[in-house]
Amino acid sequence: MPHHTAAEIASQPEVWARVLRRTGQARPVLAAPGERVLVVGCGTSWYVAACLARLREDAGLGETDAGCAADPPRRRYDRVLAITRSGTTTEVLDALRGQPAGTRRVAVTASAGAPVEDLADDVLLLAEADERSVVQTRFPTAVVALGRAVFGGEPEGLVAAGAAALAAPLPVRPDEVDHVVFLGTGWTVGLAHEAALKIREAAGGWAESYPATEFRHGPAAAAGARSLVWAFGPLPAGLLDLVGAAGARLRATELDPLAELVLAQRFAVAWAEARGRDPDRPRLLTRSVILDRPGR
Repeated sequence: MPHHTAAEIASQPEVWARVLRRTGQARPVLAAPGERVLVVGCGTSWYVAACLARLREDAGLGETDAGCAADPPRRRYDRVLAITRSGTTTEVLDALRGQPAGTRRVAVTASAGAPVEDLADDVLLLAEADERSVVQTRFPTAVVALGRAVFGGEPEGLVAAGAAALAAPLPVRPDEVDHVVFLGTGWTVGLAHEAALKIREAAGGWAESYPATEFRHGPAAAAGARSLVWAFGPLPAGLLDLVGAAGARLRATELDPLAELVLAQRFAVAWAEARGRDPDRPRLLTRSVILDRPGR
């Protein structure tokens, strides 16, 4: 029986095309030129926050930090941007409540009428990217695609690259590896973290993620013949030789990094199936983490 997760992975190019048509609507609330901005989220949304923060700062729009909503930075910001698919995640709501008066609060969500709307000055609703699955796929990639368009112009050929990622063969069979290390640089470090999370969530597999050059500062020692090192973008000088010395397999292509994440999502589902797991029912996880807080 087809999984919701697999179907939502396959829908991403179409969803990106729809979301990118809303770049003009999103620009005023996301770009905020000259403001000091904090982007927060939990889990997948934290890694999306890391992508957006780097993209915005690289675009010269102003100082931008990314933070885990459960433990956000304690600095003053002009604008706090919360990423939350469900609009109900307790730590995200708490992070918005904790902002001082005068801070502009913005929420990006896929769920209309969610509690986050009562805490936000501006809400960017991406209902077309909502999902049935516990494991997030198309919502986070749609937010990153939109952020790339807002901060730097629509990525050329992104939708076609996503379609190519859906048609491409997996880099290895899941039964050929026990360990995957995802590496990124700049804004793609967030993608690497998200790819590793997909492996852990969907398949319960051993997956790590690092800024690419960090691989030589310890993680290489754990890599071996049944490891796959998966790069989001070009590898820095010397790392190719290090991966070879570890005896690991390497995945490094010129495919758009966001499309490469689609391939990693597909690999996570395939690995889950190979391990007898249902990616629609990941162990110990729910669609949204809502904590019981007395008095709330």
